[in-house]
Amino acid sequence: MRSNTVLCVALTVLLYLTGSFGQQDVCGRASLNTRIIGGVDATEGFWPWQVGIYTIRYIQFLCGGSLINKDWVLTSADCSSSINILGNSDIIIYLGRLKRFGPNTHEVNRTVSRVITHPNFTRFTHENDIALVQLSSSVDFTAYIKPVCLAAAGSEFNEGLLSWITGWGYTSSNQLSDTLQEAEIPIVSNYNCRIAYNNNLKITDNMMCAGLSDGGKGACYGDIGGSLVTKQNSRWIQSGIISVECARDLPSVFTRVSKYQDWINTQIVINQPGNTPFPYYNNTHTSSIPYIPYIPDVPDVPDIFSGSSPDLHLFPFYLTFTIISLIFCPCF
Repeated sequence: MRSNTVLCVALTVLLYLTGSFGQQDVCGRASLNTRIIGGVDATEGFWPWQVGIYTIRYIQFLCGGSLINKDWVLTSADCSSSINILGNSDIIIYLGRLKRFGPNTHEVNRTVSRVITHPNFTRFTHENDIALVQLSSSVDFTAYIKPVCLAAAGSEFNEGLLSWITGWGYTSSNQLSDTLQEAEIPIVSNYNCRIAYNNNLKITDNMMCAGLSDGGKGACYGDIGGSLVTKQNSRWIQSGIISVECARDLPSVFTRVSKYQDWINTQIVINQPGNTPFPYYNNTHTSSIPYIPYIPDVPDVPDIFSGSSPDLHLFPFYLTFTIISLIFCPCF
């Protein structure tokens, strides 16, 4: 009986791990993407993790977010606080949407099942401005709806690194954009960001900045909660969550995602998001220039279990472990 119990536990862990491997493989792959203030219209399917959080009461987009697995959206605590004030029943989450007003052929929508705001969020300082929103039901991954990879703990995004922000927020004409906007902006070091803000905002290690030195490109009202992403080989990795918006002549400020890997994984126990280190290089390489290996694209293969797209080679593991579990673990 004891040996059967140990075997059951081991099989459960293995089943859990294969699910995690599948999530890691599918994240950050925008198959339709071959290549905001100061932004331009995005192309449908370029940013398949982009989420629009919509309030029925005020008939408008409340904030943005990013899909991180088939059940969860990552956003800002400022956004989740607004959701809590309005109530879950007043919120619709749109995925696969390009335009604020239809038609959007490839979109789906969900209501809100659960909201988790970081317990140490401080609105005045924007510290720990991060939250998770659980969808009312799982979504199937398509070319237009896919999760983004999250920057793993210890990731570093150096000054000058070009990254992208997206959203339906206010543009330079002080109007909400009808079409999803995209803008490419460089990372600004925390040191230079502190100088730019002249102590009017405390830039902590849990934050990061990006934007132009003279402004003109950045996040604005309505973009909050959206993602700052960088492409590494064939994957897109989310480094930041839009936190401080509409600083027109200053860099935009973001929650540094890599600082919250443990917190996110504590909340999402099953099918955890794909955490990817940045930059990805061989630690044994001694050159001062990081070695970035080529990672070929893996074609998307429909997952017959959940509608997601992990590698097909994981299927034998699922099948084998399931059969053995049925034989040795009748308690299940």
